[in-house]
Amino acid sequence: MADILNVGVIGVGGIAKTHFPGWKESPYTEVVALADINPEFLRKVGETEGISRLYSKPMDLIASKDIDIVDICTPNMYHAPLTIAALQSGKHVLCEKPLAPTPAEIKKMIKARDKSGKLLMTAQHFRFQGSAKALKTEIATGTLGEVYHGRSWMLRRAAAPTRPGFILKKHSGGGPCIDIGVHILDLTLWMMGHPKPVTVSGVTQDRLRKYPGAFSIWGGPIPKKWDVEEFAAAFVRFENGATLILEVSWLLNHKTTGEDMQMWLYGDKAGAHWPTNEILTTNNKTCQQLNTQLIRQEAGEPHAKECMAFAEAVAKGLPSPVPAEDSLDVITILDGLYRSALAGKEIRLNR
Repeated sequence: MADILNVGVIGVGGIAKTHFPGWKESPYTEVVALADINPEFLRKVGETEGISRLYSKPMDLIASKDIDIVDICTPNMYHAPLTIAALQSGKHVLCEKPLAPTPAEIKKMIKARDKSGKLLMTAQHFRFQGSAKALKTEIATGTLGEVYHGRSWMLRRAAAPTRPGFILKKHSGGGPCIDIGVHILDLTLWMMGHPKPVTVSGVTQDRLRKYPGAFSIWGGPIPKKWDVEEFAAAFVRFENGATLILEVSWLLNHKTTGEDMQMWLYGDKAGAHWPTNEILTTNNKTCQQLNTQLIRQEAGEPHAKECMAFAEAVAKGLPSPVPAEDSLDVITILDGLYRSALAGKEIRLNR
């Protein structure tokens, strides 16, 4: 392997801009090629980033023999075919969340990864945020004991992404479940030690966008062409007896400016809240309730740090920082939420 790993980025019109700083800061990588089906985006980003190798067809980038890592930043429905093609072409792959919209697609990606012998990572950047890493480290010491219940939400107030890549199912695979639910659910399962989900009871709603004058602070008037949910909630049971309540929305009438992302974890020794990183304990001998707060945490922009972590893993032969199996659990739950909402009852998950 060369001293520097050549990176090709596919899909440069959105989240990719948060990845470039990490690839630049890493001592192991250099972005050498870009691909996008939108020639205007492609040209502008190429000029901004100083990259002259531009492909209008992603498969041409994937076929380039000198590319070591493919960074996939396209709309969700294109993640699986591009990832599988890149793995089959002998590339390591960092793929934006969700890894894919369905469990079946992720299983195909895992099969392609195993056959290729290359690394596959889901870009779950919240795992690399300083506050999240600090809490995870504290939980690993046993401070909470056995975590038997969690409450997590990622709620936006009139803050829907109104581009077709988000609100049309043929591109996105779903609404806030797939867009932002993967963030808080992945983080929560990671904190809980990845218990295996067994049942889901879910509901979805599609109400507020239909009111006259409905708008998003991020995109103006709500487009008429919209076929995904705007709100979803679920109750999840796990194999070890633990449970979780999940809520996600783009448009909820919730007290927040833009977005409210929180997680509560309840263990038999203590509870915890993120992102404040408060640890909540009770001293039964003195009948005292104690609240303490974790102070120390790493600095650094999490999108950049996830790219740097993947680059290091490839360069040093380390395991994937966010393995596809973790994403399979996340999408199994969210897919189960959709199926439960459609059936109107709790469903058992197939694994």
